Amino acid sequence: MTDNSILADKLRSGQPVVTGWCLLSAPMVPELFARAGYEAVTLDMQHGMFDFDAAVDSLGLIALGGAHRIARIPVADNALAGRLIDMGAECIIAPMINSREEAEQFARAMKYPPMGERSWSPRRAATLAGQTDDEYLVNANARTLALAMIETQEAVDALDDILSVPELDGIFVGPSDLSLSLSKGSALDPNGPETARACADIARKTIAAGKIAGIFCLSAEKVEEAVAQGYRLMSYGIDTVFIDHSARVSLKEAGAVALAGPGSKAGY
Repeated sequence: MTDNSILADKLRSGQPVVTGWCLLSAPMVPELFARAGYEAVTLDMQHGMFDFDAAVDSLGLIALGGAHRIARIPVADNALAGRLIDMGAECIIAPMINSREEAEQFARAMKYPPMGERSWSPRRAATLAGQTDDEYLVNANARTLALAMIETQEAVDALDDILSVPELDGIFVGPSDLSLSLSKGSALDPNGPETARACADIARKTIAAGKIAGIFCLSAEKVEEAVAQGYRLMSYGIDTVFIDHSARVSLKEAGAVALAGPGSKAGY
C-alpha cells in the first residue's frame, strides 16, 4: 500500500513531485519554500552555502513547514550522506556518479545491512518521521532514497551498469553539466535539443530498470517535458533566482511610482 506521506512511496507509485532548490544557508529560506506549498525542498551542499549545522537546522524547519527533505552532497562525500539521513533527510542526491563502483559505494553508505554499511544512529530521522527507533528501522532502507546524478558523457555510457546497482533507488539528471560534457566543453546548453534527447533516453532506461528518474529543470516548460518523459522528481525554483527577480521587480515598481509623482497609482 502506498503511503502518501512518504516521499519514496509517492515517487515509486508514479506521482510527480516538484522540489524547490536552496543555495542560501539561512534555515528560514527552505522553510519558506515548504510553507509556500512546495512538496519537497532540496538543500544544495555541493554548490550552495550550507554547512552541516545549517543543513540540520534546515531539515527540521522543512519538516515543520510540511515538505519532504532532500539534500545534494558534495562530490564523493558519502560520509556526509550518512550523517544527513541520520539528521532526517529522506533523499540524498550524489553528483558526478560516473561508474557502477561509484554508484554502489554511494548507495551502500545509505543502507543498513545486509544492503549496505550504514551505521546505526537515526534518532533525529526517526523523530522527524514521527517514529520510534524500532519503527524507523523496519522500512529505513526502502524509504531512504539514494539518487545518483547523471551529468557526464561517461555516466551516460555507464548508465546500464549504474542502474544495475540494486541498492541505488534512481538517478537525477544535471542537464547543465551534461550539456557541457556532451559538447566537450564548447557549449552550456541545458535546454538544447541534444541535451533533451539524452535526457529522454536516460529516463527511458531508468524506468525500464525499475528505478526513480529525477531531473533539474530550468523552466516550467521543462518540468512539463520531464513529466512526459517519465521523470517523477523535478527541481524547479532556486532561492537566489527568486530573490534576484523579486528585487528587480520591486525596484522597477518603486521607480515607476516615484517617476509618476504624488498621488499616482502606478504599479499598485
